[in-house]
Amino acid sequence: MVRIKRGTVSLKRRRKVLKQTKGFKWGRKSKERAAKEALLHAYTHAFNDRRKKKGVFRRLWQIKINAAARQNDISYSKLIDLLKKGEIKIDRKILANLAEHKPEVFKEIIEKAKK
Repeated sequence: MVRIKRGTVSLKRRRKVLKQTKGFKWGRKSKERAAKEALLHAYTHAFNDRRKKKGVFRRLWQIKINAAARQNDISYSKLIDLLKKGEIKIDRKILANLAEHKPEVFKEIIEKAKK
């Protein structure tokens, strides 16, 4: 049988790990074992934070909608209730965008919801 030397594959894998840990502090950027451990934790946080990000944006949209709604003499909760009762299906992301960039359209939506 032919002897297979696996050094290149191992070295390539290690270099890939060290390349991903660029910018980490102390031995986590240069020592293979510490780097691998650091990456495992980093991947976990990245995965979780991608989900948390969605909640952060939703809170931001609520703040923008509330601010614009109060300028039109209505609270956020009452506005959302009116929209649901009026069967106006428009999500918070779009509402926040309208509230920020097109207040006249936002005002029309409020008027339509009140009827």
